[in-house]
Amino acid sequence: MFKRLLIAIVALAVLGGGIVGFNLFRARMIAQYFATMKPAPLPVTVAAVAPAPWTPGIDTIGTANAIRGADLSTEASGVVREIRFNANDSVTEGQLLVQIDDRQERADLDSAKASLNLAQITLARAQSLQQRGVSSVSNLDSAQAEEISAEAAVAKLEAVLQTKQLLAPFNGTVGIPRVEVGEYVSPGTVYATLQDRSRMRADFTLTEQQAAEVSLGSPLTATAEDGSAPISGTVTGIDPKIDPNSRLVTLRATLDTDGGTLTPGQFLRLRIALPTEQGVIALPQTVIASSLYGDTVYVLREETPQGASAPETVVRQVFVTLGRRFGDKVEIRDGLKAGDRVVTAGLNKLSPGAAVTVVDDPAKTGTAPAAN
Repeated sequence: MFKRLLIAIVALAVLGGGIVGFNLFRARMIAQYFATMKPAPLPVTVAAVAPAPWTPGIDTIGTANAIRGADLSTEASGVVREIRFNANDSVTEGQLLVQIDDRQERADLDSAKASLNLAQITLARAQSLQQRGVSSVSNLDSAQAEEISAEAAVAKLEAVLQTKQLLAPFNGTVGIPRVEVGEYVSPGTVYATLQDRSRMRADFTLTEQQAAEVSLGSPLTATAEDGSAPISGTVTGIDPKIDPNSRLVTLRATLDTDGGTLTPGQFLRLRIALPTEQGVIALPQTVIASSLYGDTVYVLREETPQGASAPETVVRQVFVTLGRRFGDKVEIRDGLKAGDRVVTAGLNKLSPGAAVTVVDDPAKTGTAPAAN
């Protein structure tokens, strides 16, 4: 009985040892396989670094304004009798827009003209009598003063009548009427806006440092938020005073003819072009990887692995110093040199030292391409 039990124990020990030994052998072989397995090269697209001309600029925001524009207001009080325009009418300089009741002033003017006529007759008679020596000089002086006073009264009433007729001060497009016929208006009441949209301008502000780089005649482009094409223009005015509160400088630019696409008061994105610089390295912003340690790009290197007979194409992370930005490009001030090949697509799968193969189609990398 004891012999059989011993045989069974020995058999179980041999079987268990064999299972354990097989598992250890298998694990070692698997680890050895993966340790010696070489991963397939990752597909990437690259772009060669080449210095090129760079046009720096200043980006800011501004407001579109008509070359001439004004909110038209009344000069005199009274009741509106006529409105002679409709919204968005094109009007010419001197065109009557609004007529305020002027019947009382016209009556006063007729009375003043009658007084002037009498004063002129009295002056003529006094001059005739004085020439014949039948009238004193003082009578002639009084008649002359009365005639001058009557002329001034007529001129004053004619000026008052002009304030009752609201005329267009320049050519342009008139807005929506803000008064109604029969409404009583007082001096300063705005009755419409008038905008000359034949030319447009842009008003904007810059910091002290930015304003120092801009001069009269500097070219710029203005882009509206409605997706219309950019409009070119030039800087035509720089305020000689810096706002002491905001430390900003006010500037004005005249825009080229835009065909009426801009509206006064519209929001604009402006870019003022500065002199072009040569030999600047710029890359798409999408090739830059940023971290707490700095900004890096993946650059191709030809390296020969230990024990290999031929070099392989691998990628290495290179720290770069970034500079100015414009659109989708960023200036590289340090870290790269002409001729370096930078990875532009396939970056999300890369790690330092990974083997890669260069392809010409970004779609083959399985990622979206960087903007060129």
